[in-house]
Amino acid sequence: MSRDRTRFKRYDGGDPLAPPVDLGEALDAIGEDVMAGYSPERAMSEFLRRGGQDQRGLDDLARQVARKRQELLSRHDLDGTMREVQELLDKAVLEERKQLARDAMMDDADRAVREMQLANLPPSPAAAVSELSSYDWQSREAREDFEKIKDLLGRELLDQRFAGMKQALEGATAEDRAAVEEMLGDLNDLLEKRQQGIDTPQDFESFMDKHGDFFPENPHDLDELLDTLAERSAAAQRMLNSMTPEQREELMELSAQAFGSPQLMESLNRLDANLQSLRPGEDWTGSEQMGGEEGLGLGDGTGVFQDLAELDGLSEQLSQSYGGARMDDLDLDALARQLGEQAAVDARTLQRLEKALREQGTMRRDSTGQLQLTPKAMRQLGKALLRDVAQRLSGRQGQRELQQAGAAGERSGATREWAFGDTEPWDIPRTILNSVRRRAADGGSSRLLEIGDVEVQETEARTQACVALLVDTSFSMAMDGRWVPMKRTALALHTLIRSRFRGDDLQLIGFGRHAEVMEIEELTGLDAMWDKGTNLHHALLLANRHFRKHPNAQPVLLIVTDGEPTSHLEPDGEVFFSYPPHPLTVAYAVRELDNARRLGAQTTFFRLGEDPGLARFVDSMAQRAEGRVVAPELDDLGAAVVGSYLGSRARGGRSGADAPAWGGQFGRGFWVD
Repeated sequence: MSRDRTRFKRYDGGDPLAPPVDLGEALDAIGEDVMAGYSPERAMSEFLRRGGQDQRGLDDLARQVARKRQELLSRHDLDGTMREVQELLDKAVLEERKQLARDAMMDDADRAVREMQLANLPPSPAAAVSELSSYDWQSREAREDFEKIKDLLGRELLDQRFAGMKQALEGATAEDRAAVEEMLGDLNDLLEKRQQGIDTPQDFESFMDKHGDFFPENPHDLDELLDTLAERSAAAQRMLNSMTPEQREELMELSAQAFGSPQLMESLNRLDANLQSLRPGEDWTGSEQMGGEEGLGLGDGTGVFQDLAELDGLSEQLSQSYGGARMDDLDLDALARQLGEQAAVDARTLQRLEKALREQGTMRRDSTGQLQLTPKAMRQLGKALLRDVAQRLSGRQGQRELQQAGAAGERSGATREWAFGDTEPWDIPRTILNSVRRRAADGGSSRLLEIGDVEVQETEARTQACVALLVDTSFSMAMDGRWVPMKRTALALHTLIRSRFRGDDLQLIGFGRHAEVMEIEELTGLDAMWDKGTNLHHALLLANRHFRKHPNAQPVLLIVTDGEPTSHLEPDGEVFFSYPPHPLTVAYAVRELDNARRLGAQTTFFRLGEDPGLARFVDSMAQRAEGRVVAPELDDLGAAVVGSYLGSRARGGRSGADAPAWGGQFGRGFWVD
């Protein structure tokens, strides 16, 4: 009759009742790292390592693994079997001496010889057991205790190769031992067939039908059986390697006494040789330094060495430092065994998080195979930054959130989810469509209309703006910690315009030694520039070209910089650099700023840093352009830039002294008219 091979294992899909993973925190952290210069792949890996506010990361799990490993090494030693043998030996000798003292019928000369033999036993347990193997015990209790030594050694040696054998064979009969010997012989024959390449699936089936009770793991085929046996046999070998030479010698001598016959050890040695030949990739040479006091028997010690190997495997998986590493590599069953169910739950959550980041449109691979944040991810990041800006503006100005930006008037064509206090008209088609989609997803069992379905129509002032955001990308920005705030500012403004003021046209211009127009994804992932130079002249040239392309829009010029201009474009297109700033460089920048003023640009300089020379230059430039200067703290840079943009739209085309002042303080920063 064929054997039942049904097995149960952990549900691969995780907890079916677990809530969906929240990508918001992960995406915010990844975005911060990307803006700081990390690749998206590395940024994602770093977040998975750190974890979230309420989520343990890989590093926390790795620390648990390291603590568990150190605990095993510091708690145990390898003398457990030797101690147990010594205890049984001492007990047997003591009982024999008692019997000799009580036996009045024994010849005095015979008693004296026996007592002398017991008194002069070798200090080595192995040698003492060997010497007493032919001793004619007078005490029945002593004989039974001595036989227990042989039985213990046999069960321990089997437990080294077959987990659970020590307990299963306790009190075993001669027939049980014969069955073990037969199983070992058949197993070695099967393995040697595999080495010769002549084994068949029927050979394995026949073996399992005959000896399957010895293998509770219920392997499906010979390879699975080999993997299980080789893993434990290799652990037994590592345990042997970890013993002192004296301990190994004692164990080898004692092994010959297992079950009172050397035949068991011969079969086990043959098995070990077959396993090493068939699974050379296992660690057969490793060793550990055990420094504890809790003795380990051979079987239990082998289990500990298996645990150590499993912990080492988990440590490598958690490090994710090898090529092609993925969170799916984590062995959740092993984590649960070693660290408990909660560790497996935490790891599963990280796996779902990585999968969601890769599969839900937040990351994609470019033509070179590198991961990139998708436009969807950029929008999510921008919304988070915009919420932060809104809170800062609301806290300092008493204004409502930026979703209210823009005077009531012309519909912008954009819609958004209804929020408490909104007075804009409902967008009926969008609202009904949301309801239909929601009810289709849940089978139509929910209410016809819910608050979350409602979308309202946004309105804005009729004035269209043409915005140029010039951001300094010189090395000093990165060196002085202004790199990430600059990118956050650009992303927040980009998100505001793309989501709330879609009629406006924004151009992002980065300027270091030279200037270039950048897409938001390019600017967000930009590495720090090592070339010296602040080419404001080139940036203004690009901004003015942008303004001329939109003659009917209100030009808005926003300049974020931490240094005076030190480079400009020559007529032949070459870059000229000089520090301190050359008068010609300043003159070229002033000329282009005058051109921007003639185009009607509303100009705001955002001065970063306390350099007096920069302050004088920016103040004079702002005065010449009839613009403004704001010197914000870095944390308030985004609010300052967004606020200036909103103020420019509210002024709707007026500039200079006729324009109403927008603003207030940002930290210790201030507006200068």
